[in-house]
Amino acid sequence: MDYQSMRTFADSWGLLFLFLVFVGVIIYTFRPGSRKEADKIAEIPLKDDESPDENDREDDDVGKTN
Repeated sequence: MDYQSMRTFADSWGLLFLFLVFVGVIIYTFRPGSRKEADKIAEIPLKDDESPDENDREDDDVGKTN
């Protein structure tokens, strides 16, 4: 297969392939029940996050002069 043949193949079938991938992603994103899953995934970074005690904050005294 030479360059010209590969380019012709990519121009015709590559566009169709990428369009089908795009449509598949849109369908997957907007399918029923995806909001619940997306909300669950969005909370992953905050799951193990502990809120600091007000007494344990080290930056309370920063910038204060005695």
